Amino acid sequence: MTKSVESSIQVTSEFLKKQLPETFQSVSLGIICGSGLGGLVDTIDPSTKIEFAYKDIPGFAVSTVAGHAGKLVFGLLGESNVPTVFMVGRFHFYEGHTLQHCTFPVRVMKLLGVQSLIVTNACGSLNPEHKVGDIAVLNDHLSVPGMSGFSPLIGANLDSFGPRFPAVSDAYTYALRRIAFEAAFSIGWAEDDIREGVYAFVAGPSYETRAEARHLAIMGADVVGMSTVPEVIVARHSGIKVLGLSLITNAVVTARGKDAKKEVLQQLGRSTEVDSEIDTEKVIANHEEVLETSARRAAQMQQLVKKIADLISSSQ
Repeated sequence: MTKSVESSIQVTSEFLKKQLPETFQSVSLGIICGSGLGGLVDTIDPSTKIEFAYKDIPGFAVSTVAGHAGKLVFGLLGESNVPTVFMVGRFHFYEGHTLQHCTFPVRVMKLLGVQSLIVTNACGSLNPEHKVGDIAVLNDHLSVPGMSGFSPLIGANLDSFGPRFPAVSDAYTYALRRIAFEAAFSIGWAEDDIREGVYAFVAGPSYETRAEARHLAIMGADVVGMSTVPEVIVARHSGIKVLGLSLITNAVVTARGKDAKKEVLQQLGRSTEVDSEIDTEKVIANHEEVLETSARRAAQMQQLVKKIADLISSSQ
């Protein structure tokens, strides 16, 4: 089984290399674009752009989520002309893919030469100090599926990529996190618009209940989403450095909500206690809100990623 998986990864990387010019025979930077963030690919020099639809790539699944175009794009990024491969759209566990299938492209990126991976996503905020439109530079994560027996590394280990028991206490590379902040401040971002945080990975596709959201916050999570962590784990298993960038598109509802008993007792005149909780049924998360916020931040995100790529290149 292990040799079969490794063979599939090899076949895919060779399929791509055969169709790529010399410039992209070794690609040093990979970027995974989250919901509504596919415009990041517009940061590359259009004259160097080469695209492959996922459906035409051996071993790749097809993304079925709005805001995920479903193509692999190669191009030169930034003033340093960094050879870069973009996943414009990712595969999610909730779409019915295995976690091994979701992370297959990261293995392919490793064989293409990727040394650093920027993983982006749209997420909800659990931290009241964060606001919609902020960027969270990830410094750690909680993998709820991972703690429940679902990990992209379950099964026979791919020894050619990494060890059986990889450490992920350093999942998000400190040097890349520093570069992210240097890039943001150098292009004029306000200090309060970008911050570090812990990402909680949940399976989805339903958004979190209020109790689940409070639980995640108590566990130390600042933001929550349905992706990213499997790709990060596989990237680190493969020796790829990782930078995680989360665009906060909505505030997650953590309030307990109105107490039905209090309301009824008050109506019956048997209590004067007023319930000050918000009506949580009027505050509902939705995917359209995610895409709208992503669109508003698009240009700034593109500028940030381009600057990060230049700083990564100059630091190597």
